This record gives sequence, structure tokens and C-alpha cells, in this order.
Amino acid sequence: MQLHAVLRFSLAIVLLLALSPAVRAAAPRVETTIQPVHSLVAGVMAGIATPGLLIRGGGSPHAYALRPSEARHLQDADVVFWIGPILETFLSRPLGSLAHRARRVALIDSHGLTRHPLRHGGAWDDNDGHDHGHEKEGGLDAHVWLDPRNAAVMTRTIADTLAAVDPSRAARYRANAANQIARIEQLERRLATALSSLREQPYIVFHDAYQYFEKRFGLRPAGAVTIAPDRPPGARRLSALRAHIRATGARCIFIEPQFTPRTAAIIIEGTKARIAVLDPVGADIAPGADAYFMLMERLGASLADCLGAP
Repeated sequence: MQLHAVLRFSLAIVLLLALSPAVRAAAPRVETTIQPVHSLVAGVMAGIATPGLLIRGGGSPHAYALRPSEARHLQDADVVFWIGPILETFLSRPLGSLAHRARRVALIDSHGLTRHPLRHGGAWDDNDGHDHGHEKEGGLDAHVWLDPRNAAVMTRTIADTLAAVDPSRAARYRANAANQIARIEQLERRLATALSSLREQPYIVFHDAYQYFEKRFGLRPAGAVTIAPDRPPGARRLSALRAHIRATGARCIFIEPQFTPRTAAIIIEGTKARIAVLDPVGADIAPGADAYFMLMERLGASLADCLGAP
């Protein structure tokens, strides 16, 4: 009789555990768009699950074409994190048709996020008369992740969203977010120290993608080769930039990995400027929770190496 009581008690415990939400509920299926967003989400989900990443390598968030497997991932997602329609242009329609059941979070709408308008005029305008594309909609610069303080704000939004969707793991999401924000604050301090002596050094970027980084660390950009990265500059633009480099004494022109250095070489002909590389998304960095930190460290190192060279 005593044995039967023990067995009944054990069975009751097993049933309670089986019915417990913490045991029963699977982790939410989460999709992300670009590498920096994936990295921040991966950090908040550390030890729980790995989010999906739609755009790998140097794929354009404006004109990306979903593969069938990626469309299925969107269809199965419980949560989708993206910057928003002014960046991932390709995703607006698929989100409505494929991920209509998912919670869709545009991180550019995070409460407390610093948002800058796109730069216009002079060296920031493409004088060849090109349409600058979807990124101009709303007049906002979409590269918000390049300010570490924005990355901290987005980390909180990610944790709050996941805690609401998966309350049984809310404490874990929030603890991961707190650890990630502490890392981001340390990153900002390191970058501020490394870049503090370069604030008066002018330079040119290929694509006007770095405003958030530049304003956070007090840098002095002198213009961009193109506003729209998918449209090469014309001869008139190249000539104007060469004159602008001479006039401002710009020390470097920073291209991006997907662009060949040929255009930059034409621009710096007859000037003392050097060519270096900046990458706003970390195209060749392995995805994961550390990718955001590697991306930001590389930006700082590339600026410091070129601008600080004798």
C-alpha cells in the first residue's frame, strides 16, 4: 500500500512537471534581418535559442530576394526583429503576407532611441541627379545601431518583447540584456578613448552610413561619395569630390567591402588622401552575440589606423 502511495505521488509530480509552462513551452522562433540586429537578439537569447538571420554577408537590405527556405522561416516565426521599412525595403510586403501571425518589431521605433535626419547639401548630396532610394523616406538615417547607446536601447526593446512573448523565461532574457548593456557601455568607453585624438581629422566615406557613430564619438566627416550605395557616382560627382578633398585636406576615403577600390583611386588622384575600408554591417564577421562588438571595434580600428597614420 505504501508503495502504491509513493508511485501515485511520483506520477502526480511527473504530471505537474509536464503541465508546467516552463517545461512545456518551447522557446519562441525568432527571425532577424541584418547582422547587427541578429547579434543583439542573439545576446538576449543566449542559453535559450538561436535566432534566424535572413540577410547574410553583404546582401542589400533594400533589394534582397528571399529564398524559399527563408520565406518558410518567416512563415514559422513567432517574432521578427528588423530596423524598419526605411532600411529593409524588401521585407515590408513579405511581413504582411508570410509573417502576419508573428509579432513584428521595428527597432527604429524603440522608445528612447536617438534618430538623426539624413544629411543634405554640399558634399552630402549626389549632384548627378539620382534618386536616393527608399532610405530617404521619412527623412531619417536608418543606421541607428552604429550609436552604442541606441544598441543598448534596442537591447531593452528586444528583452521586453521576448519576455512578453515567453514569460516563463522573462528573467533569463532580462539578465542577458543587462549583461549585454554592460558590455555595450564598456565598448563605448573604449571607442571614445581610442578616437578622442582624431576628432579634427577630416575624411570621406563611400556611403553616408556612419552618422550615428560619428556624432557619438565627435568625428569630422567631410562628405560621402554617394548617398545611395547601389548607384555609382558620375564623372561630375567624382571631379567635385576630388576638389573637395583638396579643399578640406581629407586624410582618408573609406570604401566598403562590396565596392571595388577603383572609384576611390580615381577620386584621390593628385591628393594626399589614403584608401581604407569601413563596413557598417560586419559582412564578413561570423554571426552571433559577439558580432556587434567586433563590428564596432573594427570601425574604430579602421578609422584610427588611417586617420592616425603619419
